[in-house]
Amino acid sequence: MRFSEYLDFAAANLREMKLRTALTAFGVTVGIGALVAMVGFGQGLQRNVAESFEKLDLLNSITVLPQGGLTGALEFGGRRAGGRRRPSPTATGPALDDAAIRKFEALKGVETVFPEVRFPALVAVGEAEEFRLAQVIPARIAASKLITLAAGTPFARDDEDAVIVGRSLARSLGFADPAAAVGRTLRLSSIALDFAGFNPANLGEMLAGRKLPIAKETYEFRIVGVTDNIGFGGPTPIQSDVYLPPGPAGRIKKLPFTNIWDLFRAGAGGTGYSALNVRLSSPAYADAVKAEAADLGFTTFALIDQFAQIKTSFVFMDMALAAVGMIAIFVAALGIINTMVMSILERYAEIGVMKAVGARPGVIKKIFLVESAAIGFLGGVGGLALGWAVSRVINRVVNYFLARQGIPHIEYFRYPLWLCLGAIGFAVGVSLLAGIYPARRAARVNPVVALRHE
Repeated sequence: MRFSEYLDFAAANLREMKLRTALTAFGVTVGIGALVAMVGFGQGLQRNVAESFEKLDLLNSITVLPQGGLTGALEFGGRRAGGRRRPSPTATGPALDDAAIRKFEALKGVETVFPEVRFPALVAVGEAEEFRLAQVIPARIAASKLITLAAGTPFARDDEDAVIVGRSLARSLGFADPAAAVGRTLRLSSIALDFAGFNPANLGEMLAGRKLPIAKETYEFRIVGVTDNIGFGGPTPIQSDVYLPPGPAGRIKKLPFTNIWDLFRAGAGGTGYSALNVRLSSPAYADAVKAEAADLGFTTFALIDQFAQIKTSFVFMDMALAAVGMIAIFVAALGIINTMVMSILERYAEIGVMKAVGARPGVIKKIFLVESAAIGFLGGVGGLALGWAVSRVINRVVNYFLARQGIPHIEYFRYPLWLCLGAIGFAVGVSLLAGIYPARRAARVNPVVALRHE
């Protein structure tokens, strides 16, 4: 028999038991729908994470740290990503100074190197005031993918008296619309240690919190942009609320530390910057730059390493989600076996006639296997449609509630071509496996007994 004849035979037999076929195919539909939706959810999460890293160009960034600096933020269970034990906060080593910047700038694949300079400041527009962290970044970084502007433009020069503020800060300063903050004057007040007029006789008052050796100065900047960025965990190049170019930042008197690690570094005699941000032209240069940093006596943190671990985690998550969907597929396979066995009992005489006129056992097997595969194909197509429809409803409902919190629309499900074709092929494959026992049972039917069955 030709394959087309097997298909005609299967279609005719399945039409004769419409209700049973529909119920069995629906079981496969539910199983494949659950499997497709769960794997599609895992694929959607993986795509969203990958696009976030790529959109912000974070895979091209490496943070270079002195020995012991900020290592607490880089570790998992007391170890760095590379598996070595972290150095103590008081470990000494080469300084991250201007000479180190020049060394990294000379490396192949390095586009930009800028130091990690943050300082606390009181920022105000009109009567509204907020205490936030200000960060110094070059104009080239302000114009890169690391800064996503909701309104305005990045500052064009490193010596421009301009700032970019975060959207949350703009809202706190009274600007519901980010565009309304652009062009306004921002007053930035910083504090610095001033021992010029220090009198040892005032030590008691200083310890009591009075007459502290602190000077406060105020500077004015024009707001040129409002950023939409949301900071990632761990040390990343951009994670402050106020960004200003290095030119005017160099004139600001400020505290030489912003966190406890800077104090440890200063107490150990450390000098230079707390960290350097290295921007690469391609992630392909990351390993070479990290190796060079290690040779120079520095430690590094690269989000590309964390991204690799995230992708590995997604593989296990996809497997777990698929395992849950497999439970429904197993139940559907039992339904197929039951349907095909009942079909054998109902068509016992028919099978006997086919064998009596010369049909070989292999032909009988193929007839029932094609019927099983047909049920699997119908269930696979229906399951793909069901999974897609359910995921669209879930996606719409979730985004409806998130939109009320100001969170932009996100696609939580993804159905690549391999998943769609694989779901249908998997349904057919499971159905064929479920049909093996009924097919072999039908092939063993004794024609004499079958003809006398009625």
